[in-house]
Amino acid sequence: MQFEIITIFPEFFAGPLDYGIVRRAREARIADVRVHDLRAFAHDRHRTVDDRPFGGGEGMVLKPEPLFEAVESLLGQEVLSATRVEGDSKEVDSKNDDESLHPVGARHAVPLQDEAAPIAQTDTAIVLLSASGKLFRQETARRLAQLDRIILLCGRYEGVDERVTEHLVTDELSIGDYVLSGGELGAALILDAVTRLLPGALGNEDSVINESFSAVEASGQSAGFSTSHRSLVNSHVPPATSHLLLDYPHYTRPAEFRGWPVPEVLLGGNHEEIRKWRQKKALEKTRRNRPDLLSRNI
Repeated sequence: MQFEIITIFPEFFAGPLDYGIVRRAREARIADVRVHDLRAFAHDRHRTVDDRPFGGGEGMVLKPEPLFEAVESLLGQEVLSATRVEGDSKEVDSKNDDESLHPVGARHAVPLQDEAAPIAQTDTAIVLLSASGKLFRQETARRLAQLDRIILLCGRYEGVDERVTEHLVTDELSIGDYVLSGGELGAALILDAVTRLLPGALGNEDSVINESFSAVEASGQSAGFSTSHRSLVNSHVPPATSHLLLDYPHYTRPAEFRGWPVPEVLLGGNHEEIRKWRQKKALEKTRRNRPDLLSRNI
């Protein structure tokens, strides 16, 4: 898996990349992570990547030019305006155009060189980290893990020029219902969540099955899926299931600590009884901590 991170603070990732599963996956060449300084794609002497918003308002907005150029340098192809069709300069009605006929990367991109056809980036997700994005969930991580390449754009300041969202990225994702100073923390989170799902990244592959959010959301809407035809992360219809459950409680040695014993069922060796107990406790914990994850009929 190839990860590309575009940020104005490349030094931020020195820590997250050098510990735990991400570090081991990099050393084993399961994941290749490259961090790019967005300011390297700004060509004025001050390396400016932001400007004041049109229409007034507080703060600054990330400019489209450096972000487009950074992504295009990685893709090896130019991203065109949605109002242009390849080989034809006439304007089209983007709302009426049947976008589902165009694979991701093919409709908006043409090669920089003289190739016969544009490169279809159907194995690449271009993800903008944004408080306004679709909610990132475990199912989103599973879909990302099936791709070959993920480009993570770290938003900053008051936001990013909307033309980046409309014409460059495949997915706009948020890691929660709160506002951070920038997308770097979110990018590190997604990097970790996806890396641990890659084959060989974990010592025990069953760890990604028997854990919180191990079920699949019942519908694309509940998962915060993008409905855009360009979304590579959410392009498949997920299998139906009744609900998501948090992980069941875990216990380890000693069998008794300060008068609090491990549940006896876990010590008896009856695997079927243990399975039933864990399922019951997972449901109880989900109802207590995250009732929103349960279907209405539960």
